[in-house]
Amino acid sequence: MKFIIVGLGNFGGSLAEKLTQQGNEVIGVDNRSEKVVALKDKLSHTICMNATDQTALANLPLKNTDVVMVCIGEDEGANIMVTAHFKNLGVKRIISRSINPIHENVLQALGVTEIVRPEEESAERWSKKLCLKGVVDSFELNKSFSVVEIVVPEKHIGKSIEEIKFKEKYNTLVLTIIKNTEEFSFLGKSKIVPKIQGLPDAEAVLQKEDILVLYGANEDLQKFAKER
Repeated sequence: MKFIIVGLGNFGGSLAEKLTQQGNEVIGVDNRSEKVVALKDKLSHTICMNATDQTALANLPLKNTDVVMVCIGEDEGANIMVTAHFKNLGVKRIISRSINPIHENVLQALGVTEIVRPEEESAERWSKKLCLKGVVDSFELNKSFSVVEIVVPEKHIGKSIEEIKFKEKYNTLVLTIIKNTEEFSFLGKSKIVPKIQGLPDAEAVLQKEDILVLYGANEDLQKFAKER
């Protein structure tokens, strides 16, 4: 996949490095030359520029980019301005970092539906979310193994765990299945509540929109996710 990361501070720089290490093409952008120089040999390409200038942003390869992430954290105004510029330029997918609840409300008002909260979520977790299709969440046990929540691929809907042969074919273990169910409050308002099914047996049949909780080596989990 192809990414543009704007803001190469602690979070943005770490995320850009991890995405590159996972085999993605990453362009890192920052207005601080020292940040650009520090990462020039670790990313696919780095650019020193003022991202608040929409004309300059328009020169980036936006049409060929899958995801644009605005990771500016120290300047709330610049973050909002850059995010608005990218929205105006019609990028395929934009994710922006929030600094506080008010900032998050402004981003949502701009139409941003994917928001990063780095104080709560790690760069490692986001790198998996972005690279593994269908991943809802992940937890890294060490550098090689993880637990991930992933929406059941369409090709496996209606099949049992035994039929899919997770261990034999993918070398992964199904820890549990999460099903989103609709519940109603005493006022009649509905909400979607995730229900954990417990340790599933081999005959358990997967349904549309089920979420699988899988354990395995990162490369095996990536192999399974790429079949979506």
